[in-house]
Amino acid sequence: MDRSVLERMVAPLEHMLRNAVDHGIETPADRVAAGKPETGRILLSLAREGGDILLQLADDGRGINLDRVRAKAIERGLMAAEAQLSDHEVMQFILQAGFSTAENVTHISGRGVGMDVVAAEIKQLGGAIVIDSRMGMGTQFTVRLPFTVSVNRALMVQLGTDAYAIPLNTIEGIVRVSPFELEHYYSHPDARFEYAGENYQVRHLGTMLDRDLQPRLEGQVLPLPVILVRSAQHTMAFQVDSLQGSREIVVKSLGPQFAAVQGLSGATVMGDGSVVIILDPHALVRREVALNALPAPVRELPAEVVAEPVHKTIMVVDDSVTVRKVMSRFLEREGYNVVTAKDGVDALQLLQEEIPDLMLLDIEMPRMDGFEVAKNVRSTSRLRHLPIIMITSRTGDKHRQHALSIGVNEYLGKPYQEDVLLKTMEALLSKKTKRA
Repeated sequence: MDRSVLERMVAPLEHMLRNAVDHGIETPADRVAAGKPETGRILLSLAREGGDILLQLADDGRGINLDRVRAKAIERGLMAAEAQLSDHEVMQFILQAGFSTAENVTHISGRGVGMDVVAAEIKQLGGAIVIDSRMGMGTQFTVRLPFTVSVNRALMVQLGTDAYAIPLNTIEGIVRVSPFELEHYYSHPDARFEYAGENYQVRHLGTMLDRDLQPRLEGQVLPLPVILVRSAQHTMAFQVDSLQGSREIVVKSLGPQFAAVQGLSGATVMGDGSVVIILDPHALVRREVALNALPAPVRELPAEVVAEPVHKTIMVVDDSVTVRKVMSRFLEREGYNVVTAKDGVDALQLLQEEIPDLMLLDIEMPRMDGFEVAKNVRSTSRLRHLPIIMITSRTGDKHRQHALSIGVNEYLGKPYQEDVLLKTMEALLSKKTKRA
């Protein structure tokens, strides 16, 4: 066994033994009353399994009080009160940062240090820990560690602009699913992806890490990668944006600042010096199952905030810097929020991140002209109802008719009259509000 792994496991093992003595083993009188031998028994066993070391620490004590663990988890917001979690899943909350059911802090029990410290150390070694317990019968901790810390392998994935690492030993399989199927799974949370006789709940991994990071399915034609993960009781499929291949990694500690963040195993430093976060898919599955019984949060804004006017966002697309500046100042003076794009390609990229309330569009631009932008907008379901006013020096009837035929709402010539533009915008915005 790798010497560094062995040395770093001394403290976690000591803490698990303290827990077994203080929390697990009952007093002699209680053990005799329960029909057990007067002396408690703690068994530590080691085995080699493939490229892993399997370490088990079991006691024949009172077991884990699941009711207290469940109550503590609900109190800390780790699970919904109505969540239907199995006993095995409830036990895993003991590994959360700062989680403890001890009423009195003693020297034997670890002086108030919880099992999260043990779990964090094991994760940094690239391992995993699972708890199993039966009330009145005892508790067993199963720790799986890599035979050596130098050969941990992980799958590198891309989510938006960020890269993440997922340990290969936590992945059940990898498949590719069409964007149309994924859209169905996201719009119907109860739908399941079936693979090899198993039903997987489908989630976008980026959204689980950052609520603002939504899956980008519009315009996608090729199937997207989906990672299959199986925990003890549940199966889940995580969609990612792309796969970057597998790498050998060394797990580094994230430090105490990240101790309370669920779903992270640590970090690794890449060859170019960049830091990549290592995810813990099993922890993400447990969190999703524990919290999915919660209703969607309803955000009630204070009365004074509701009373404030909502500023509409206008996108100005023009290749002229002067036109963009002049139009932005004019619209901001009228109380609008303004987003600018220097050409059609820039505009479509911005539309992936934010949908404005109205678009002011020029025709003649490099890379992609206004007609092509309008066609793209009208052929995309999420943008189809975006009002477009085309403002251009091409005032001929031929260009006007072509613009209106591809779905442009209004066509104005340059130089435009500010009051005419304002009235046209207000009319389109009011129509959009009524339709919504």
